[in-house]
Amino acid sequence: MKKPPSLVWLPADHRLLGTEERTMPFLVLGDKYARAVKVNAEAQPVMFPLADASQIDELLSLVDGVMLTGSPSNVHPQHFGSTLADPQLMLDEARDSLTLALVKACVAQGVPLLGICRGFQEINVALGGSLHQKVHNLPGYLDHRESPDGSYEQQYAPSHAVRFAPDSAFAQWAGGETAQVNSVHGQGIDRLAQGLRAVGHAPDGLIEAFEVIGASAFSYAVQWHPEWKASDNRFYAAIFKAFGEACRVRQSSRLADSKRF
Repeated sequence: MKKPPSLVWLPADHRLLGTEERTMPFLVLGDKYARAVKVNAEAQPVMFPLADASQIDELLSLVDGVMLTGSPSNVHPQHFGSTLADPQLMLDEARDSLTLALVKACVAQGVPLLGICRGFQEINVALGGSLHQKVHNLPGYLDHRESPDGSYEQQYAPSHAVRFAPDSAFAQWAGGETAQVNSVHGQGIDRLAQGLRAVGHAPDGLIEAFEVIGASAFSYAVQWHPEWKASDNRFYAAIFKAFGEACRVRQSSRLADSKRF
């Protein structure tokens, strides 16, 4: 029998979709994230609709990795002791209630974890860090937002360099200590959580990549979007390849444990 693919849990966004007069709630997952997991990590993306924090342990026992995706929504600032700076900021408190607890469980249980953009920020907040809500308003920082009028090709085009710690996995994946990345975010890390090590910085000093110190499995996150056409970018593809390999290691252990019972 052919070995089944490893399974990667991608938590959904909660959206109200429809017209101005009438909306309905939807659970949303971006194709580009699922596709990068399927193609580049060679794993099967899965969703658990309406999962809540009380189910995390039982659901983690079914999967081999977790990827926290980017999103138009942002982590509510109440989770890092701040007030909402912009009433128009898109939030997703239902996602917050799941993912912030999910991060802690993944780290504690050694479940491979990859965070992208919002997911990068979720990991930092879950472990006790804080965020700048408007990086572009801070003296000395670049405007890391995409052009609202540009095409997707323009928005996700390389925007700035990131310099990586020479001893980091990112330097290995990039084939050097610098790489060009896209930039599609308005928020960014203010205080880095204890237990995280910053291993990549933008030219303005903003943290762009970190690792979980002492993690027993793959535990990395990035502020940019490596899922965008990952197959066309050797660096981006290498991140997903390494994540997929870590998920297959967990799968072998998970399946072996299940056969003993």
